[in-house]
Amino acid sequence: MTQEKNTKSVYCYGEVLWDIFPEGARAGGAPFNVAYNLMRMGIDSHMISRVGNDKLGIDLITQLTDWNISTQDSQIDPLYPTGTVIAHIDEHNEAHYDIIKPVAWDFIEFRNDYIEKISNAAAFVFGSLITRSETSRNTLFELLEIAQFKVFDINIRPPHYSVPIINDLLEKSDVVKMNKAELHLVLDFLNKSYVDEDDAVRFIQDKFNIKEVLVSKGSKGALYYNEYQKYDVPAVPVTIQDTVGSGDAFLAGFLSKRILDENPIEIMNQATALGAFITSQKGACPNYSLNDFALFRKENTAKK
Repeated sequence: MTQEKNTKSVYCYGEVLWDIFPEGARAGGAPFNVAYNLMRMGIDSHMISRVGNDKLGIDLITQLTDWNISTQDSQIDPLYPTGTVIAHIDEHNEAHYDIIKPVAWDFIEFRNDYIEKISNAAAFVFGSLITRSETSRNTLFELLEIAQFKVFDINIRPPHYSVPIINDLLEKSDVVKMNKAELHLVLDFLNKSYVDEDDAVRFIQDKFNIKEVLVSKGSKGALYYNEYQKYDVPAVPVTIQDTVGSGDAFLAGFLSKRILDENPIEIMNQATALGAFITSQKGACPNYSLNDFALFRKENTAKK
């Protein structure tokens, strides 16, 4: 049964790849995970990326198509291979990655047909990893000049980042999402001492004129700052299967309500619930329906 989608579209830009785990390969990449979970929430989601002209690339395009995520904005690279990441999970269920380069998504080219699509999108989602190469970085900055609502998932992956570029991206963003470790890193980049969360976030907001900031804190919940108020939302307690993609799901949950202009409490309850739901599953893109998630959220709301 095909799920009815909301008329508002979200475009996610960046890496689409295979995460190679000891037990096998999974389709992944932070923007890809966001696009997948938005689709599951009933949002019309699109992926702008690039894959190799190889079996892994064909398999990724097939996977996107099977998940009803549009592939018409993704590109095929004739030279470079499809992206792969060698991943392993430590004893704390945290994922660690060896991100192979150069690969196809390092060479995403600007296309004129992106102009109308991005300018009309309800949100444009991007991260910092895609800026590690000049071609994809230049395309990103061109798209940022067009996008109306720019959502920056910082997603820092050492050594694949540049402090000046992160500063440039912060200046162009309407919404910035980060975890607690990334919040500390950004302060370090700015030579600012950490006092507390409020001081840290408001400093970043003021410096870069950012309207909204999200801070995910895992089992300690999440923070949402807009221009006027702070919202501190507790985590939804679950049994952890793995944490891969939980932050991406959190952002997708946030956007699924934010682009519909829901109230901040509903937006954040959706965000923390979807992040928890994915944490309780195996993998960043488990097979689930909107009804599955709605039931999970109802049951966990009832427990509070």
